[in-house]
Amino acid sequence: MKALFGNAANARVGLQRRTPFWQRIHVDPWLLLLILVLAAVASFILYSASGRNMALLYRQGAAYCVGLAVMLIIAQFQPRFMARWVPVAYIGCVLLLLAVLLVGTEAKGAQRWLTIPGLMRFQPSEIMKLVMPMSVAWYLARRPLPPSFKYVCASMAIILLPVVLILKQPDLGTSLLVALAGLFALLLAGLRWRYILGALVMLAPLATVMWFFVLHAYQKQRVLTFINPESDPLGAGWNIIQSKAAIGSGGVFGKGWLQGTQSHLDFLPEGHTDFIIAVLAEEFGLVGVCLLLVVYLLIIARGMVITLQAQDTFSKLLAGSVTLTFFIYVLVNIGMVSGLLPVVGVPLPLISYGGTSLVTLLSGFGILMSIQTHRKWMLQG
Repeated sequence: MKALFGNAANARVGLQRRTPFWQRIHVDPWLLLLILVLAAVASFILYSASGRNMALLYRQGAAYCVGLAVMLIIAQFQPRFMARWVPVAYIGCVLLLLAVLLVGTEAKGAQRWLTIPGLMRFQPSEIMKLVMPMSVAWYLARRPLPPSFKYVCASMAIILLPVVLILKQPDLGTSLLVALAGLFALLLAGLRWRYILGALVMLAPLATVMWFFVLHAYQKQRVLTFINPESDPLGAGWNIIQSKAAIGSGGVFGKGWLQGTQSHLDFLPEGHTDFIIAVLAEEFGLVGVCLLLVVYLLIIARGMVITLQAQDTFSKLLAGSVTLTFFIYVLVNIGMVSGLLPVVGVPLPLISYGGTSLVTLLSGFGILMSIQTHRKWMLQG
C-alpha cells in the first residue's frame, strides 16, 4: 500500500516537473508578452498625448497593475467554475445598470458612472462588455447547436435587456459593442443563414426606427458629420478634421516623439483617449501605426488559436466572442479616427487612457488564458 501511494505521489511530482512553468501559473506567455508590448507603447504615447502629464501616466500605470493582477487571478479559475457564476454576474450587472439610471454620476451630459464615495468611480457598462459574451455562451452551451428559433429569441432577449439600459444612459458606442459581444457568441454557435438573412432584411426598418425614436440629437449629428465633416468645420466636424490632419501630417516616418503639433497645440481633442492613434500617427507615421497593427493582429491570431483548441462548447463560444470583440474595438476606433466610421466614443484598446475599460479588457485576456492553460492541464492530467 505504501508503495502504491508512493508511486502515485511520484507520478504527480513527475507531472508537475514536466509541466511548463507558464502552465502551472496558468499564464499564456505569448498573450502576456504582447500585452506588455502594448503597455510600453501606451506609456510613451500617453506621455506625449497628455502634454507630459506624469500624474495621468501614474494613474494609467496603476490601472495596468490592477488589470494585470485581475487577469492573473481570473486565469487561475477553470472555465467550468466561471460558467457556474455567469447567471449571478449577469443579474448583478443588470442591477448595476439600473442603479446607474437611478443614482448614477453624470458627466458631460451622460449618466454612465457609479461612484463609491472615497474609493472609486466606474462604468458598469464596461463590465457588461465581458459578462455579455459569457452569458450568451453559457446559455447556448447547454442547448443543441445550431440553436433553434426559440433559443435564438432567448439569446436576443439576454442581449437586448442590458443594451436598452445602456442606450438610456445614453451611450450608443458601448451599447453597440455590448450587443456585438453577444451576437458574436450567437454567430459562433452556428446561427442558421435564414436567421442572418432575416436580420439583414430587418436592418433598414430598424435603423429608421432608431433614427427617429432612439438616437439623441448629438448622435444624429455625429452620423451627419461622418457623411460630410466639412459641413461644420468649427463645430461637430472639428474632431474628425483635426484627426485626419494629424494622421496625414505624420507621413511615413512621423515627426518624432513629442514633436506632434496637432496634439501639443491643442488642435486635436481627446488626444489621450479616443483619438490617441492620431497622436501616434503624427509622431511615428505610417510605420508606427503599421507596427501597432501587427501587435494587434498577433493578439487576435493568438485568441483565435485558443478558440480553435478549446475543449468544450462554452469555452469555444466564449474565447471566440472575446477575441472578436477585441477585434471590433480596434476596428471601430481606427475607423472612427480616420473618418471611415462615425465617431462613437470607443477607446483604442490597451492604449487609450481609461481605468475601467483597461481592467475589463485585461480580464477578458485572463479568461482566454484560463481556457488555454486549463485545457493543457486537463489533457496532461
